[in-house]
Amino acid sequence: MRYQITGKQIDIGEALQTHVKTSLGAAVSKYAERPTDATVFFSRSGSEFVCETTVHLSTGLTASAKGHAHEIYAAFEGSCEKMEKQLRRYKRRLKDHHRDRQSPVETSDAPMYVLAPAGHDEEEHEPQDLQPIIVAEMEAKIPSLSVGEAVMQMELAGASVMVFRNEKHSGVNVVYRRDDGNVGWIDPRPE
Repeated sequence: MRYQITGKQIDIGEALQTHVKTSLGAAVSKYAERPTDATVFFSRSGSEFVCETTVHLSTGLTASAKGHAHEIYAAFEGSCEKMEKQLRRYKRRLKDHHRDRQSPVETSDAPMYVLAPAGHDEEEHEPQDLQPIIVAEMEAKIPSLSVGEAVMQMELAGASVMVFRNEKHSGVNVVYRRDDGNVGWIDPRPE
């Protein structure tokens, strides 16, 4: 597994990197058969350290967890425990997913934009036109998944929304976490 361990204005020493590699490698290998790479990002939030961990699996799924504590090692341990708990919870589904899928998940590129909030200028009460201001442009990967895989991916990533291409009919679908705790699924059909 490839590791990318970085810190935002924090010096990441060799001892911490070694600890991250051994602990995360052991935790992930228990529950996932072939993790491909892991990204661990350390930062500070006030007096606490924050550790964000993302692991990409060979099946195309991504698991992520976040931990925070007053000590940098404790922040990593919290993140690692959450990652292990997620993977343990989905171990059977991950194995079934891996068995059913012979090739990695296919992805397609799509443009992604960050828009400025409407009415952020206090002097101007009404917008002159209805075009939003584009703050940033990026590329997003849209995976081709089944609905069950998309829900699992959304839950593993801790996201509230997942956009994917439905494998059955190649249409763009959305699954999302509803306020009542259930998962919603939007499946537009061509007329």
